[in-house]
Amino acid sequence: MSHTFYSLIFILCMPLVLLRLLFRARKAPAYARRWHERFAVGGDLRSGGIWIHAVSVGEAIAAAPLVRQLMQRYPDLPVTISCMTPTGSEQIRKLFGAEVGHAYLPYDLPWLQRRFIKRLNPRIGIIMETELWPNMVREAKAAGVPLVLANARLSERSARGYRRISWLVEPMFASLDWVAVQTQAEALRFERLGVKKTSMQITGSIKFDLHPDPQTQEQAVQLRASWGDRPVWIAASTHAGEDEQVLAAHQQVLASQPEALLVLVPRHPERFDEVAELIKKAGMPLVRRSSGNSPTQTDQVFLGDSMGELMMFYGCADVAFVGGSLVATGGHNYLEPAALGLPIISGPHRYNFAEISQLLEGAGALRQVRDVKTLATAVVKWLDQPDEARRAGAAGKTVVQDNQGALERLLHGIATQLK
Repeated sequence: MSHTFYSLIFILCMPLVLLRLLFRARKAPAYARRWHERFAVGGDLRSGGIWIHAVSVGEAIAAAPLVRQLMQRYPDLPVTISCMTPTGSEQIRKLFGAEVGHAYLPYDLPWLQRRFIKRLNPRIGIIMETELWPNMVREAKAAGVPLVLANARLSERSARGYRRISWLVEPMFASLDWVAVQTQAEALRFERLGVKKTSMQITGSIKFDLHPDPQTQEQAVQLRASWGDRPVWIAASTHAGEDEQVLAAHQQVLASQPEALLVLVPRHPERFDEVAELIKKAGMPLVRRSSGNSPTQTDQVFLGDSMGELMMFYGCADVAFVGGSLVATGGHNYLEPAALGLPIISGPHRYNFAEISQLLEGAGALRQVRDVKTLATAVVKWLDQPDEARRAGAAGKTVVQDNQGALERLLHGIATQLK
């Protein structure tokens, strides 16, 4: 009965869903393409193998080492990766090309999910982090597909949201065959929502199993060399309402470090032009990555308006601010700059990566700031004290290395489900 009610509400909301898709297409035209896949028609589905769902860019990048290992260990099983966003789709093709099948996940209506799963006929479904849909899970179970929730995370805030609709989500969580959860605190939240204790294992985060690509780092060295000898800080994965604060902080940084360069990388590509306008209005000379030009000594901001180059941009910086944290988005992946040995700055909104950020903060690798003034102060302090910044960065790198091994534990659990 609960699924029928949910599906009815979803049907009634479909006009709004499609209107939102059209609205987003105004800034990101890719949202207007491949609609048929969202209705379980077409797409490159490779039947009889491993299905992985990674909602967007971050999840696709996190899944990459897992996908590589699965392809190596199960060469006879084709891999298909589904996602929900054009940026995620672009990242999947950039990472794997034609090595894997790929399509958008259909809207969560029972007949669409049924058609998708029937066409795909997977041996196993692996869902990254927490991208669960009630009808997707129900139809997969009806088809006898074992479901794994990999690298599972669940903030207290998200858990509260799920508890409000417990009538719908508890059967969904109880249907999962295995949950590879990142931390003990998150395991308790999943258990309260219906995941069976016997179906869950604390494996840690596979994001710790991050090994920066040597070729990418060599590109970073070359790019940084083209900028000349100047201090560089990066503000990565920023959101609306945050770029303004970052630019105001950079004005204060420039008062102390006149040659400082800010590498500003917005989270969403549809905001690239908007952020470029913000930089111009702030009166700061700007160079866009998409122009192909390098910043001169008079340029104050380098706008990273490209996809899939964040690790290279991190490799160019002396200090990293991780966005989504000065606004209530919950932060982003702090382990990427940590793996490169960068000292890290975060705003107070870190709930999506609470345990990871606490580990880094406890090691002295991360500093929390609350506003423009404290952000500028933290940047200047680390730019002024490179030895202290290096020690902080080394501490963060150690945290990453000490917590590796989750990928192997996850692969072992998947192997038991594939038998």
